[in-house]
Amino acid sequence: MTGILIYAEANGPEIHPISFELLGKARELAEKLGLEVWSVALGCRISDKASELIYHGADRVYIYDDERLRDLNVVAYKNVLVELVRETKPEIFLLGATPWGRSLAPRVAAALDTGLTADCIDLQVSENGKLIQIRPAFTGNILAHIETVSKPVMATIRYRVMKKLPRDVNRRGEIIVRRLEEIDCDGIKCLGKVSERGISLADAEIVVAGGRGLKKKEDLKMLEELANLIGGVVGASRPLVEEGWISKDHQVGFSGNVVKPKLYIACGISGSPQHLAGMRDSNIIIAINTDPSAPIFRHADYGVVADLYDFMPKLINYLKERTGKTA
Repeated sequence: MTGILIYAEANGPEIHPISFELLGKARELAEKLGLEVWSVALGCRISDKASELIYHGADRVYIYDDERLRDLNVVAYKNVLVELVRETKPEIFLLGATPWGRSLAPRVAAALDTGLTADCIDLQVSENGKLIQIRPAFTGNILAHIETVSKPVMATIRYRVMKKLPRDVNRRGEIIVRRLEEIDCDGIKCLGKVSERGISLADAEIVVAGGRGLKKKEDLKMLEELANLIGGVVGASRPLVEEGWISKDHQVGFSGNVVKPKLYIACGISGSPQHLAGMRDSNIIIAINTDPSAPIFRHADYGVVADLYDFMPKLINYLKERTGKTA
């Protein structure tokens, strides 16, 4: 029997949470298509994580645990995955649309001479048993439904758009440990990490985001102060990133990060389709804008029609008085 292959992304000994989300969706698809669910993990000191992949839905796990895979060398990883896919011939191959997955997936697809649908937000099975890949198009204004005719069907899936299955320690599966004789790196050498990301916006429970309503870069400190008071992180719309006010790690939207926090506070954000595509699934949305007709209010649970330069200092002072905290 053939299967659905899931790339379990690992950085160091930890499996990225998106891998479990992909396994959950793969399990759903496999039941409709009559396929098995396979997973593959590459890295260093990851052998003991194989069971976790089975607990979250895999029937078979391929493990490549090698000191030479410690560094995320995209050519080396691509070569290993291409060899495995050619050997196992999965019907479907899914990767996470993380920064690493977005770099790795197109290289694998090109080597396999197959198509790749990037940044999907859903996967469905058509009436005739074909995989339909759904992704936003035209900055989120429409949803494109794509059917790929080449094999394997390859897609990258956005983080936090699919649900992982509950961890089931009673699940059983096959773990296959592979040994690598050679690793073809094509002359690429990792010289070291420059820096780690300062935030993980996609994992944040509270996001305080700013948009064009901010007058100057220094005003981001007001958002930082509020975020620190309530245990959140700062996000931003695309214009602020393009102006160089804040790094792209903070960007919320179709071309940035998809977030699903418990609380999203939009400060001076009008609500373009590009931005809404990245935060509309937040649990509670509070919008602060001077324009009562701003699109953001149609998605907000609570709306404040006010100048954020009047409202935000009052809110910050109120929180300081009630909590006794200082930002």
